[in-house]
Amino acid sequence: MNYLAHAYLSFGHEEILVGNMVSDYVKGKKKFDYSAGIQKGIALHRSIDAFTDDHPATKEAKQYFRPAVGLYAGAVMDVVYDHFLANDRNEFVDGNALLSFTQKTYSVLENNSSVFPERFQLIFPHMKQHNWLYNYQFNFGMEKSFGGLVRRAKYLNDSAPIFVIFEKEYELLKNQYEVFFPELKKHTRDLLTQMDTA
Repeated sequence: MNYLAHAYLSFGHEEILVGNMVSDYVKGKKKFDYSAGIQKGIALHRSIDAFTDDHPATKEAKQYFRPAVGLYAGAVMDVVYDHFLANDRNEFVDGNALLSFTQKTYSVLENNSSVFPERFQLIFPHMKQHNWLYNYQFNFGMEKSFGGLVRRAKYLNDSAPIFVIFEKEYELLKNQYEVFFPELKKHTRDLLTQMDTA
């Protein structure tokens, strides 16, 4: 899952949100530099990623993108899932609810910016300025996200084929999201409950 899903699946827990959002930039024993709550967020992020990668719906959906992006199909699906979450009226009743959520997320993150890893410190101002979390709902936001993915990738140089596949297979991808996301949400809630009682 990408940034929107990791934020949403923190369920309003401030430290868990911080850990969930910075986890990709915290390597090895560096996680022990953080508070217990942020460490929970880091662990939650990694569990979400593993559950996502192993889910049959994700494995099937990745096949649509594999001819164009190879091993980056998983990263593409993370972005695709955020698009469908942003447009999921079971989770955000309308665009205003999504906007309110994203603004609150940025505010919480800004209040904790002193603990950001260096790379996330560089990314966060762009995320907020260009409202990545909100703009995943739009096609132009997806084009920008795919473009960013290609710029970071070692073996890709064109995001246009990714967007073409996204549009062509849109309904099939949406169906996979609708199978997958409720199960991920339950998995995440269950894991948080276990963490709280451990």
